[in-house]
Amino acid sequence: MSATLRAERPLFEKADWQFSTIQRCHDEIEKIAVEEMGLSVYPNQIEVIGTEQMLDAYSSIGMPLFYKHWSFGKQFARNEALYRAGMQGLAYEIVINSNPCISYIMEENTATMQALVIAHAAFGHNHFFKNNYLFKQWTDADGILDYLEFARDYIISCEERYGEAAVEQLLDSAHALMNQGVHKYPRARATDLRTEEKRERGRREHDERVFNDLWRTVPGKDPARHDPTAEERRRALLQLPQENILYFLEKTAPRLQPWQREILRIVRIIAQYFYPQSQTKVMNEGCATFVHYKIMHRLHEKGLLTDGAMVEFLHSHTNVVFQPDFDDRRYSGLNPYALGFAMMQDIERICENPTDEDRTWFPDIAGHGDPMAVLRDVWANYRDESFILQFLSPRLIRQFALFHVVDDAADPTMRVNSIHDERGYRKIRQALARHYDISWTSPDIQVVDVDLAGDRRLIVHHRALNQVLLEEKGARMVLQHLADLWGYDVQMKEIDPTSDAVLKEYNAKPRSTP
Repeated sequence: MSATLRAERPLFEKADWQFSTIQRCHDEIEKIAVEEMGLSVYPNQIEVIGTEQMLDAYSSIGMPLFYKHWSFGKQFARNEALYRAGMQGLAYEIVINSNPCISYIMEENTATMQALVIAHAAFGHNHFFKNNYLFKQWTDADGILDYLEFARDYIISCEERYGEAAVEQLLDSAHALMNQGVHKYPRARATDLRTEEKRERGRREHDERVFNDLWRTVPGKDPARHDPTAEERRRALLQLPQENILYFLEKTAPRLQPWQREILRIVRIIAQYFYPQSQTKVMNEGCATFVHYKIMHRLHEKGLLTDGAMVEFLHSHTNVVFQPDFDDRRYSGLNPYALGFAMMQDIERICENPTDEDRTWFPDIAGHGDPMAVLRDVWANYRDESFILQFLSPRLIRQFALFHVVDDAADPTMRVNSIHDERGYRKIRQALARHYDISWTSPDIQVVDVDLAGDRRLIVHHRALNQVLLEEKGARMVLQHLADLWGYDVQMKEIDPTSDAVLKEYNAKPRSTP
């Protein structure tokens, strides 16, 4: 940090604010974030919204432009009822991963809270969105706003042409499969969302050619005419096994019309856009919380925040990073804000004032001397699972009182498997990291085959890790939506990946032609 020069007067002295107050706060925060902390951010677009608008943003997953669907109205009504009854608060802000980076801030916020959320969202989250490798790999911040506008207008045009009921039924099924509508591994080329609308017609023509080619490989009834290469060609065209079920349906479902395929594409592109956020919750919130904490303290050091504003900030910050104990009624797992912020602070401590233990566990960063350089590198190159596996220190394990418990359904007792010794620290770190590994937390469901020669049944497998089965009611409902989109029967088998034994089987028939 540079030498402290005291300002002649603070940015504000009362809780009330004007737009000029927000502009002054933004400009001073930007100086600290960019010049002193070395953050690299998209240009900021800050919009002040009211309670109704925040509730509306809640219902449409925070996106400024979005198509209509009944479920969004349901979410709005639920959140509004809880808020009016005093059973639920509202976020101080919502931030959008776009270029420019859009931050919605509540008009009810005090001046102190406006400064806090600008530091948190417009610079903390903004820097993380722009620089983390997962967001670079999977999202198109430059094109998302234009694509959302195209998606909204396209779905409106489909409602006008084919009827709201038909579009709503299709969206119901697509939303049910949204979690199985992402590519989990990098593909040859990231989606350029700005070109999606322009490429729509050409893409439909190409997909139609591939679709026709696929169904020409259906074997005839005469076995003498069977082509031995047809099976191999069919599986290649279907790209089986396929984990992205929405992608599979978009390309190959025999009864879908071109407009229906385009809507499936819209839903899966939006699902893919949010894919990195599910893998970086601890890091993203930890980064933004650390950034706002450093910036607010720096504003106070420079005389730009009054003591009263600083007390208000610390009260809010403490609530955000509060971690209830396991026996507290408020406990619901590890608070990502608490864990992320604690780890960022711990990395700063290791870089500046390492202990002998730190030097043993973190030889590459212990005593580094430039914690912001280390943190910027961490924010750019890790996700939650790898971040925790690499940087969770024995000191933090002790601070959070973590230990590893083995809970085997076949064993009537629980066993403490790892305690606070060197071996235990490593096992605890590995076990906690696994909780944030999508390969362990997300069901492995794949399309494995299609009976093209017979009844065209779609065959899906769920590889049940550790024999953990899907919740039956939800599985049957989602499978029904899959059958509706496919247009023929669907069979799903839950498989033990260690023995390939079938643990459970589901079957569904389409309710109607999509």
